[in-house]
Amino acid sequence: MELPFSRWYPAICRRRSRRRFDSTRDIEPDVLTSLRIVCAEFRPFRHARAMLVTESPDKVFTGAVGPYGKVKDAPAFVAFIGNVTGRYVQEEVGYTGEGIILEATALQLDTCWVGGFFRPDIAASLTEIGENERVMAVSPVGYAKADQSLEERVMTGFGRTHKRRPLSTLVTGLKMAEWPEWVRVALEAARLAPSAINRQPWSFHVEPGNITVSVRSTGPEFGISKRLDCGIATLHIEVAAMTCGVRGQWDFFEPPQVARFTAQFKE
Repeated sequence: MELPFSRWYPAICRRRSRRRFDSTRDIEPDVLTSLRIVCAEFRPFRHARAMLVTESPDKVFTGAVGPYGKVKDAPAFVAFIGNVTGRYVQEEVGYTGEGIILEATALQLDTCWVGGFFRPDIAASLTEIGENERVMAVSPVGYAKADQSLEERVMTGFGRTHKRRPLSTLVTGLKMAEWPEWVRVALEAARLAPSAINRQPWSFHVEPGNITVSVRSTGPEFGISKRLDCGIATLHIEVAAMTCGVRGQWDFFEPPQVARFTAQFKE
């Protein structure tokens, strides 16, 4: 499946994490079908996939209350599944899962990455799990309540979690004045990537024609892989680069580096 970059790039800015859903509003069948098709077809890596589950995820979140409250009243959820034999499964799940999140956003649905405060055993029982596969994260899917809860307001702009570190503190290599436009746009998109408790665990190194993503050694873990968070940022980089007419390829690395995007040609 080709990246629908013109569809996903606007969703990067629109996406917000929502945990309270409107229990009176069902997801339309054609919208569910569209999302299910993308879950099936967006498989850029062998060891990562997504599965839409069209039943209430209440049991998945039973007893799992995160720092911003419990997910409530979502009519469906997406399970982000990884095969643990994959060498780079965490970043692959992050990249793949964020594609589904952006597609859901483009479909006017609300979502929320949940990686540490859910019941993976219950989620697995509701999906089709193969040998060596694990549910590494989930997202509720539905239409959020019109009024945000206090916790959601904190997450979406009224508190520290909406703040993003300036690129000047995250980027090494070429000076900002020397960046081509696609690099600037790609890194701004990467800054908007969601991460556990908004920890933003990434750093970027810019060289002529490429961007390398690495994990910063400092910051909280919360029992969630920082490499998965960085995988989310890698998708934002590629979508934004393609919006600027630049395609490229990813090469994955051992810690602390994650991956390098190398520009190949302009459309």
